[in-house]
Amino acid sequence: MTIAAGDKNIWIVGGGGLAGQFYDCGLLDEIVIQIASLTLGGGAPLLPRRVDPPLRLLSATTFGQDFVELHYQVPARSMEKRL
Repeated sequence: MTIAAGDKNIWIVGGGGLAGQFYDCGLLDEIVIQIASLTLGGGAPLLPRRVDPPLRLLSATTFGQDFVELHYQVPARSMEKRL
């Protein structure tokens, strides 16, 4: 997939499990999360694994009163952590 995309972005939709698999392979450099205001009694974690080093917040943009978009940089990891 990364060869076909060349230098363009790849948009992944499928939840934290799928994004986590791309993270584990070292294939993520940015994550954009969109959040709508809603109260839930529980839920699953966004990424079901530890992200180390931690994500770096690049921007937070609000749209109206009920919607926010968070843009994170995924720091590069050493090859030892990928194996």
